[in-house]
Amino acid sequence: MFRKHTFLLILTVLLIGLVACGNDASDANNQENESGSNDDVVIDFMHLWPAGSSRQHNEIVQEIVDEFEADHPGVTINMEILGNEQYRENLSVIGAANELPDVGMTWAGGFIEPYARGDMFTDLSDLVTDDFVPGTAEAYEVDGGIYGLPLELNITPVYYNQAIFEEHGLDVPETWDEFKEVVQTLVDNDVTPITVGNRDAWTGSMWYMYLADRIGGPDALNDAISREGSFEDPALIEAAAQIRELVEMDAFINGYNGLGNDEAKGYFINEQAAMYLMATWDLPEWTTNDDNPQEFRDSVGYFKFPTVEGGAGEINSYVGGPGVGLFVSEQSDVKEEALEFVSYFVERWGEMSVTDAGVIPATTVDTEGLDLPQMYIDILDDLNEATNLTLYADVQMSASTADVHLNMIQAIFGGEVTPEEFAERQEQALSNED
Repeated sequence: MFRKHTFLLILTVLLIGLVACGNDASDANNQENESGSNDDVVIDFMHLWPAGSSRQHNEIVQEIVDEFEADHPGVTINMEILGNEQYRENLSVIGAANELPDVGMTWAGGFIEPYARGDMFTDLSDLVTDDFVPGTAEAYEVDGGIYGLPLELNITPVYYNQAIFEEHGLDVPETWDEFKEVVQTLVDNDVTPITVGNRDAWTGSMWYMYLADRIGGPDALNDAISREGSFEDPALIEAAAQIRELVEMDAFINGYNGLGNDEAKGYFINEQAAMYLMATWDLPEWTTNDDNPQEFRDSVGYFKFPTVEGGAGEINSYVGGPGVGLFVSEQSDVKEEALEFVSYFVERWGEMSVTDAGVIPATTVDTEGLDLPQMYIDILDDLNEATNLTLYADVQMSASTADVHLNMIQAIFGGEVTPEEFAERQEQALSNED
């Protein structure tokens, strides 16, 4: 009986010892897992460039991811890729469920505000460098913080048909008075000066925005929208008055308020209008698109929107805006690595996107030695000298106020309101949101 009890006692001690050793090992493993010393870091990355519809973009993303993983042993990028519309819908759903990826893509202006103010996106201000074109990172600013790093950029030059200009002895205008002289000469010779598809009104808004900038300076329109200023600022009323003057000069193609942008662009491509104001996303149309005749493409040039004598704006200030940018989730468990990935991605994207996808990045580009059409190089060089970028007005506004703005753009082009009424209606819409 004594030997039996002794055996049971020894067995119990051994079992307790084994359990204790197991717990110690488990605790050690848990500590190693928590510290990440024995585990790979996985960064979940969601983007909107599928291989089918955005092949070049997709290939660049994959190359950047492969490089980052090679340079950062133990870090894996887990990608989820959705199409544009599906991406927008999914981001809204997973944002509401607090299930955002560590890194994803977002848009600037009003789109980003609920995510920033809802503490869903991380403030990336510390990652903003002087490499960004002025005004691009600021488009992602909410309450003093930068909640996205832009990847793409579009500015809006005036494209013109050099053959038509040469035929009528016209020089590229640098001032608004010179521009109106060009318009008048073309009208006198039965040539349509400007094509614009103002059915959706954002096209006409760009004309108004440039005049607001050139007359009132880069802050006049932004301040009116942010409520630090007013749409009834004399400079903004004068900008609308200048639109009316162009209309009365017959500067725009017949039926412009009923034309879509693609229809209006067709008149420029078919050499039935001398000028066309549009963003740089159309650069391939004038450079590499074989569907357009080579003779026409060789004839297309561009110029910066002219300055207005006595105005507060200057010629290197642009209307435009960044495309998508990158965000980091505020709730990310691997935030340090996610921030490093975003910084790396932006730098490499700026180096690769121009030559590999014909995209103008939001960071400055050294064009020396690049094998690109000359117009790309000229635009990129201009961007390096940009002093300001004013984000498209309707993107800055809430949906309801943007509707009023676009309706008023159509109305001022159509002669349905005076410049004063144009300003008053928009001021009223903005005031209703206060």
